[in-house]
Amino acid sequence: MEWVDEGIVLGTRRHGEANAILEVMTRDHGRHLGLVRGGGGARLRPILQPGNRVGVTWRARLDEHLGVYTVEGLALHAGRFLTEACALYGMTYLAALCRLLPERDPHGAVAENLEAIILRFGEPRFVGPQIARFELQMLTELGFGLELDRCAATGSMENLIYVSPRTGRAVSEAAGAPWADRLLRLPDFLLDDEGPGNPSSAELAAGFAMTGFFLDRHVLEPRGLAHSDARAHFIAALSRLWPGATGSAE
Repeated sequence: MEWVDEGIVLGTRRHGEANAILEVMTRDHGRHLGLVRGGGGARLRPILQPGNRVGVTWRARLDEHLGVYTVEGLALHAGRFLTEACALYGMTYLAALCRLLPERDPHGAVAENLEAIILRFGEPRFVGPQIARFELQMLTELGFGLELDRCAATGSMENLIYVSPRTGRAVSEAAGAPWADRLLRLPDFLLDDEGPGNPSSAELAAGFAMTGFFLDRHVLEPRGLAHSDARAHFIAALSRLWPGATGSAE
């Protein structure tokens, strides 16, 4: 069996003295692992760093086998992450989120969004909101999508500023006022894929608090997991570039 695809390196682990197991988020074949012969050596090691875009050819005798990768570096982004804490922790956290997806299950939209974020890691006011949106996207991909397009109580599409922690549905300002202290805040930038171009630090904090709550409840806790340490480190690094951005999101 054989296929050819492109994707983003999520990570590697050594396999023997010279080889490596490579994990890639591919466009058409999902999160996929394979053996890279010589992957532990000096020639291939720079190519196999998390965040790099690579072309891969996967071969195996049977589909259920680990298989062997042939790898070509297409865009080596990882080198600039070493001097940017926001990018370094952000990439580590994005990889941790992708590992929540079943292996070999195609998620083309996730792969596309992952690469779009990586290309702009040097822009914290883009990356912060986009990673919060990525968390929201992961909830949808895993079958726990939130209903944020209309008020759960009235059906209105106006003034949606809350989310019910019980149902994951949006609530308007008027309908939610009596229970405001029990509801999660819904910042405007999470209401569509583009969102306002420059959310405030408080809005960003509210976004991370809300998406983090539902990831924990629906995805992490049932698996006996906690949020990756990289999430807190990313938010802390972001706050140094964007003072006050973390708020209660940590």
